[in-house]
Amino acid sequence: MISKELLKEIIIENKKFILDLPIIISRKKNILPPENLNKAVILYGVRRSGKSFMLFEIFKNHLDSSLYIDFEDERLSDIKITDMESVRSAFFELNPELLKNKKNVYFLFDEIQNVDNWEKFVRRIAEKENINVFCAGSSSDITPKKIHTALRGRSWNIEIFPFSFKEFLELKLFGKDMNLNDMFYGDNKIIIKNYFDEYLNFGGFPEIILANSEFEKKKLLKEYLDAMFFKDLVERYNIKNIRLIEALKDKLFSSFSTKLSLTSIYKQYKDNFPLSKDSLYSYYNYFLESMLVFEAEKFTESAYKRLRNPAKIYLPDTGLCRRLSSPDFGRMLENLTFIELKKAYEEIFYYDGKRECDFIASKGGDFLVLQVSWELNEINKERELEGLVEAAGLFNLKEGIIITYDTEDSLIYHNLTINVVPFWKWSINSRRLIL
Repeated sequence: MISKELLKEIIIENKKFILDLPIIISRKKNILPPENLNKAVILYGVRRSGKSFMLFEIFKNHLDSSLYIDFEDERLSDIKITDMESVRSAFFELNPELLKNKKNVYFLFDEIQNVDNWEKFVRRIAEKENINVFCAGSSSDITPKKIHTALRGRSWNIEIFPFSFKEFLELKLFGKDMNLNDMFYGDNKIIIKNYFDEYLNFGGFPEIILANSEFEKKKLLKEYLDAMFFKDLVERYNIKNIRLIEALKDKLFSSFSTKLSLTSIYKQYKDNFPLSKDSLYSYYNYFLESMLVFEAEKFTESAYKRLRNPAKIYLPDTGLCRRLSSPDFGRMLENLTFIELKKAYEEIFYYDGKRECDFIASKGGDFLVLQVSWELNEINKERELEGLVEAAGLFNLKEGIIITYDTEDSLIYHNLTINVVPFWKWSINSRRLIL
């Protein structure tokens, strides 16, 4: 049993800690749900993507009515579900005036997975006491698939990604008198492209963005990858075949934006060290569950055919992309585009017919077709246009998009209106996903 006095001390310490933080760039305006849902809000996503800072922001916005607890605090290492009512009581004893209107109270729980059966407590205080509850935690433990049945259908799940390019710019330009929409032209365009080069190479993890040097960025990214590998994979799933998981990690993190066949990987490694197909498939699924890898399946009406064809692999952030030789900027640009689409669409596929199209994105019966090309030139133009036209024809679409690094154009090809737009412009435009 954890003493209530210790809990009060932790509550007060956490408040001071959050108040002393530097100004936080808002990310919740286009992410979080309406207030007073009577459902617990679950923030999940890859490690270091900014979930904790979203909790800090909510705390600061509701300063006099918020509780923040980080269950990684070593003083709470032995906490049990039976102690959670003491957490609630300690907060209200410190703030008795809030008992009158709990709809304005916010309970913010970080690393909540450290409390066994936490879902039952969270459901009760959200549904029966109308307290606003936000929970965040380790990537593979707090996902819609892993959440206990006590919260199934009773939670609002939000996947958190590293910063988008628009958020990256807002952080870099904070306090400067510069409108993002004005940066598309003149000398401002040079500034925005320089920032995009940095974003493309090092990604959008908040701490990486704020790092002062390239050396520091690379060092932090290595530490992130090591932590993800050992904590989210090796330790969490009690991995025994270390050589296999390491080989698979190297293969996945160097195969971003390409098709990946597990059968080919099995044939490649089966003579190098002991492994079974079952282990290989299980380990691959661990990467998916930990959100260290995402898939785009081949577009086909048959679910069986989708499973029979290799998926294309994408990473949650380009800072994690492993470049074995010189950087492949085209693949990195495609990876960025996939992540932007994933935030807005329910399903993302690739198309492989007579021609190829990088993305078919769908949501609520609406479809978007999109190609990614570092540059559009006389060598690749016909191939990119033909693939887009073929994919658009599946849904009788009249428009399509080609994402580039710097090329911009608008043209009609085989009755299809095609907007060619640089990624940095497309991703900043609030209407980027609407044709």
